[in-house]
Amino acid sequence: MTAQPHSVRLALPSEAAGIAAVQRRSWTQLYDEPVAARLLDGSDLASMTGAWESAIRRPPLATLRVLVAIDSSEPGRHRVVGFAAVGPSDDPDASPAEDGVVAEFAIDPLAQRHGHGSRLLQACVDTLRADGYTRATWWVRSTDDPLRGFLTVAGWAADGAHTEVGGEDDESGIRFVRLHTDISA
Repeated sequence: MTAQPHSVRLALPSEAAGIAAVQRRSWTQLYDEPVAARLLDGSDLASMTGAWESAIRRPPLATLRVLVAIDSSEPGRHRVVGFAAVGPSDDPDASPAEDGVVAEFAIDPLAQRHGHGSRLLQACVDTLRADGYTRATWWVRSTDDPLRGFLTVAGWAADGAHTEVGGEDDESGIRFVRLHTDISA
């Protein structure tokens, strides 16, 4: 049996630098230049790597998990091409026993459109379900039509909740809408 060139699994501490690098590259795709620059200037790669390594080694909750999408298409080499962090939802209206959340999710811009996102999404749902959650939620930027479309096709829908993160004026804040899906079956 031959090894699959692409997979998703729990992250290893040694992959923290790869996760941080993917996260930084994804910011340049996800956010407008001023926001991306502010995020990149405020977080250096070493600090981000340390934070991810800590989250993998010593998660603050037993049900907080970091997953990685791996590309092993080059013989003898595997690289992180995406990651996700899942766990219990901390939304004020969440049920701790029922609601899980996809808190972070990114696919390297250079590795998109190769099925990594679909595999990672399925692993997120499987992981949340295995931890006993029956509903999954995900906060998506209100302007991220590609991600919202991807999730809608996969059975997610807006539930009416929304929030804004960042600035106090209309120009610097980032608006989010919450999507959800039933994962009980």
